[in-house]
Amino acid sequence: MGLSVQVFLAIAIGVVVGALWPHFGAALKPLGDAFIKLIRMLLAPVIFGTVVLGIARMGDVKAVGRVGLKAIVYFEVVSTIALALGLIYVNVFHPGSGMNVDPSTLSTKEISAYTSASKVTGPVEFFMNIIPSSPVDAFAKNSMLQIILFGILFGIALTKMGSRAQPLIDLMDQVLHAFYGIVGMVMKVAPLGAFGAIAFTVGKYGLGSLIPLGWLVAGVFILCGFFGFVVLGVILRFAGFNIWKFVQYFKEELLVTFGTSSSEAVLPNVIAKLENLGIEKTTVGLVVPAGYTFNADGTALYLTMGAMFIAQALNVPLSLWQQVEILAVMMLVSKGSAGVAGAAFVTLAATLASIGTVPVAGMVLLLGVDRFGNSARAPLNVLGNAVATMVVARWEGAIDLVRARRVLNGEPVEELANADQPLILATPSTL
Repeated sequence: MGLSVQVFLAIAIGVVVGALWPHFGAALKPLGDAFIKLIRMLLAPVIFGTVVLGIARMGDVKAVGRVGLKAIVYFEVVSTIALALGLIYVNVFHPGSGMNVDPSTLSTKEISAYTSASKVTGPVEFFMNIIPSSPVDAFAKNSMLQIILFGILFGIALTKMGSRAQPLIDLMDQVLHAFYGIVGMVMKVAPLGAFGAIAFTVGKYGLGSLIPLGWLVAGVFILCGFFGFVVLGVILRFAGFNIWKFVQYFKEELLVTFGTSSSEAVLPNVIAKLENLGIEKTTVGLVVPAGYTFNADGTALYLTMGAMFIAQALNVPLSLWQQVEILAVMMLVSKGSAGVAGAAFVTLAATLASIGTVPVAGMVLLLGVDRFGNSARAPLNVLGNAVATMVVARWEGAIDLVRARRVLNGEPVEELANADQPLILATPSTL
């Protein structure tokens, strides 16, 4: 039985368990949490090694800057499209209208953990926070922005060392392969993690919790599907690939992400699969970690939808200019919440606090269904970053097009040199 089938069955069983035995289902939360913690344990070294090796192998600092600039431009354009699409949906369907909630009756106790982390920082403070007090501190706190910065500087230093750095590069490559081997072990328990996470979600909040906010939750799923298959599909078509085959290739990762509501859970596997497509490791090593931090299409969709839903539910009128202002603030604030637990909630709280028009207390309305919506947002984040890597690689001419098409078609291909053998999801034979 393939991993994707195992995960799908685990999710289905988790829904049944959570619905029939809610208390037992809610008690299974540690299964999902443990799986995600196992993956997070490996993220810092995997991201650091991927960034360093990507830059060191490129051997040209100017090329690093060129690829990075192309990636950032792509991230900003696509994220803005996602934010605007969410804004259009709530203006057309008005999912929050008619609730007529009195803001004074809302308690902020349940969202205090998010609002306390939603301090709005200026540009200077934001960039200062990217600089770690020490490399050890960055790794200890799993601060991805700081780890990426240190990795970029380390990779550039190795590039300038020339041939003298080759032994260290080879050593880091072997160490990274060892970490991928651990990832392969952890992924074997992915069905168990997905089962526990979905059983907890249904058991704690219940299927009935979807009814009062059904339009919003349905809208998140519909828009994520539309954005993934239509918007990203068109973008990928311009790069010369088919979105359906692309989704099929990453189906295991998308299912695991759906079950655990965490894009972190499959990040190392996404890196391996993109390299297996024939994309140069240098490009993957730069774009994927940057995308994990700066390119969350699913989250972007949800942010404008959530803000406008709260405004409609509380009967707070917003002019077109005020809505554009919210969109602009989210474009900036969302980049500062990467790696924060509940990043979407933190970003939304920071946006509402900075604008001041919509009461932050209204976020309590979203708390019960946020987990359901995240099951749609997280897979789109994964798919969006994979597509971004393909587009930048095609833009740079850093992809073996023949190999990529054969892999996506499920045809047999030769093993890549130094392939990450321990990874159980990286071969086309599982398609």
